[in-house]
Amino acid sequence: MISMKKSWRCKRIFFLYLLSICVFFPLILLSERLKHVLYLGKKEFVEDLPSIKYRRDGERLSVVETEGDEGLKVPDLVVYRDGSKENPKSNNSSGNAADLLGKNGSEQKVEEESKQNPQKILSTPSGRKEQSSLTKIQHDKSIRSQPQRVTDEKIKQIRDQVIRAKAYLSFAPPSSNSHLMKELRLRIKDLERAVGEASKDSDLSRSALQRMRTMEATLLKASQAYPDCSALVTKLRAMTNRVEEQLEAQKSQAKYLVELAGRSTPKGFHCLTMRLTTEYFALHPEEQNFPNQEKLDDGDLYHYAVFSDNVLACSMVVKSTISNAMDPEKIVFHVVTDSLNLPAMSLWFLLNPPGKATIQIQSVEKFEWLAAKYNSTLKKENSHDSRYTSALNHLRFYLPDVFPQLDKIVLLDHDVVVQRDLSRLWSIDMKGKVNGAVETCQEGEPSFRQMDMFINFSDPMVAERFDAKTCTWAFGMNLFDLHEWRRQNLTAVYHKYLQMGLKKPLWKAGSLPLGWITFYNQTVALDSRWHVLGLGYESGMARSEIDRAAVIQYDGVMKPWLEIGISKYKGYWSKYLNYDDPLLQQCNIHE
Repeated sequence: MISMKKSWRCKRIFFLYLLSICVFFPLILLSERLKHVLYLGKKEFVEDLPSIKYRRDGERLSVVETEGDEGLKVPDLVVYRDGSKENPKSNNSSGNAADLLGKNGSEQKVEEESKQNPQKILSTPSGRKEQSSLTKIQHDKSIRSQPQRVTDEKIKQIRDQVIRAKAYLSFAPPSSNSHLMKELRLRIKDLERAVGEASKDSDLSRSALQRMRTMEATLLKASQAYPDCSALVTKLRAMTNRVEEQLEAQKSQAKYLVELAGRSTPKGFHCLTMRLTTEYFALHPEEQNFPNQEKLDDGDLYHYAVFSDNVLACSMVVKSTISNAMDPEKIVFHVVTDSLNLPAMSLWFLLNPPGKATIQIQSVEKFEWLAAKYNSTLKKENSHDSRYTSALNHLRFYLPDVFPQLDKIVLLDHDVVVQRDLSRLWSIDMKGKVNGAVETCQEGEPSFRQMDMFINFSDPMVAERFDAKTCTWAFGMNLFDLHEWRRQNLTAVYHKYLQMGLKKPLWKAGSLPLGWITFYNQTVALDSRWHVLGLGYESGMARSEIDRAAVIQYDGVMKPWLEIGISKYKGYWSKYLNYDDPLLQQCNIHE
């Protein structure tokens, strides 16, 4: 037994010895060979590095360096151009490249410099990596800094698909429930729900694009079911005509609603008028009087007239004028309103006196001569707009009768804001004319007007007496020489043309065309900076022109006190209104 065990042990040792020789000895030989190969490869790599560098130079892309900021030390941005074999310039020559671009903006000279100095790029692989990484960072920043273009091509395609699907639906009978019709209706609902209120492609979800592709497949089926293209074209043309008619109807309705809103008075303004009227009649008679009434006829002072039935609008004209005046104690305001708003207008200025200036509040019904002589004529005008038929609007043509003791006055509309001192108006040479106004005959300007836009020059009498190319002017801020007005008796001229206009259509409703005719060849042009118009509609008026103007006007229906007013222009008006006033807060009048 002992001998057998020894023999088995010897055999085991022998087998283990053979196994170790067969396994480990090849591994030792392989490792020795690998060391030799790595050594030779490393040596060959180092020796062949210049040749590798020049082989890569042959494939390198050309570069054009951009001019960098003078104060920065970072490498210039390089832009690689495919298909070129030019070498990029080194950092040492980047300043020269910037100079070349700065002189003539030519990239050809930069490429020539690169050809002349192919060795000056970077001498080490690590430097090349650092240069490329910095270049990539700068290139990525420049790409991110460029504004992305907003597109809506997908949305347009989806809407076109919906229109085509509806056109195919119209070919089938109303009671048709075929599989294709059901599929079209389903695809239309899915697309309309997917688009929703999206206005650009980035607002669309992935499901919307998927539904778009599904709709295209359904439309392909429909085109195969209805191959008559002429019928589809006819249907689409009919749909287009119907949509255009609906669009015109919507535009007309929108225009009417905007005009209606422009004629209306906000609820808060009604509340303010009622509260002021109630409190006015609670005052004692002596408390209802204004101070400094002896200045009303002083011809050496600066007299302004405002005709309005809007308390806050009139207040903003007075406050802005006085706030920007150099000598407010020389200012006299003559406010004329109707009898309904007289108590409210009076109390407002009693509670908010105009500082050192003088103010007079009158009712248009006080002028008995106007009611007896002219009211019957004004009521015959063919206009349903009270802005054109009211006595306050036409009172401007009777200024010499309203202010018999004055020789010069400035008339301001209640939708203006004064931004500069206006005292220099009184030193303007009127050259024997009656009216001083800013012209509106410059083509391309928002306030551009021509006489034939409002006056019927097809009438022989009009064509004979007036020239359609005569330069027009604006109401809103006008300087009137009342002495010359009386001498030429222009009020009678106005009344004659007013009567003629009632017999046949000679001009559009309103006082502006009547003013052009009444003061024809009697107007002196003022510098355009005195009066800027266009804040009551989308005129695109530049802010620089508004800021430099002495008077700005919200002509049009979008007044600053209405909700439809243009928000970017409202600040010029609202900055003179104290919204913390208790009466305004009680009537919920706020910005």
